[in-house]
Amino acid sequence: MSTHARSPAAGWSWLKQAVNLGRRNPRAVFGGVALLALVAMVPSLVQATVQGALSLGQTGMLSVMAVCTLVMVVVYPLLVGGLLRVIDAAEHGRPTHATALFDTFRAGNDAGRLIGFGVAMFVAYLAVFVVVVGLFGQDFFAWYMELLAAGTQNDADAQAKVLQDVPEGFGTLMALGTLAGLFFSGVYAIGFGQVALRGRSVGSALVDGVAGTLKNVLPIGVLAVVAFVGFFAFALVAALVILVLATIGGLVHPVLAMLLAAPVYFGALLVLYVVMFGVMYFMWRDVCAEEGEAPLLPPDRVEL
Repeated sequence: MSTHARSPAAGWSWLKQAVNLGRRNPRAVFGGVALLALVAMVPSLVQATVQGALSLGQTGMLSVMAVCTLVMVVVYPLLVGGLLRVIDAAEHGRPTHATALFDTFRAGNDAGRLIGFGVAMFVAYLAVFVVVVGLFGQDFFAWYMELLAAGTQNDADAQAKVLQDVPEGFGTLMALGTLAGLFFSGVYAIGFGQVALRGRSVGSALVDGVAGTLKNVLPIGVLAVVAFVGFFAFALVAALVILVLATIGGLVHPVLAMLLAAPVYFGALLVLYVVMFGVMYFMWRDVCAEEGEAPLLPPDRVEL
């Protein structure tokens, strides 16, 4: 059996273990997560730079967004697979380092398999999104285009007006989107672990991801609730610290306010990223546990 059902309390256990992630090799884990976060920021920076330099309209911005999204559909799975291998090595006491994150970009490290799984998940996300919007949010696309147009014009009043005029059925759409997001999160975590760390094929990993998620609906639900409460508390504390530091620095100079607040802000983001990928890893390891926790398969023994 590739996947196992766990008790509802497993959701809390995954989060608790994720909070402690990196204690065995903090330099590799935190460094790898920081590198992944930096690369993941590139599309947003490119979009902002292009928009500021060229003042593109709706069509232009959508084109830039589409290109950046397609690039990340290829690049991001390689980064996630590399990070999971860094985390797995650190948790098992094997030598590793932050830049091992990029080993998946080299030949012979399952790049095709990782990209294939990432593309399959992206297509599944897109298909479900289109179906849900088509059934429950027919006016969503028109509303979103209005919001995008207001954003490209840098008109705060127009943005506020569009945000107040949400389409009918938006609440239902968000609720269904949240449920779909939880389901896909489970499939993504379990399936990606199977591809990156067990050498499973894309099809087998998708089957394992769906089966493992359906078997563990309750612990994933518990995880979602506990994670939401924990995130809210963490965000509140971080915001208060940032506000205090910015206020103190602002008494001297705005630049000092930024210099004092920025490290806390980026440090908080880094912690959230570490916990997020830690939950992903420990969920996979628990749901797909094998006798003796079989180590990473070498390239010549992965499943075809």
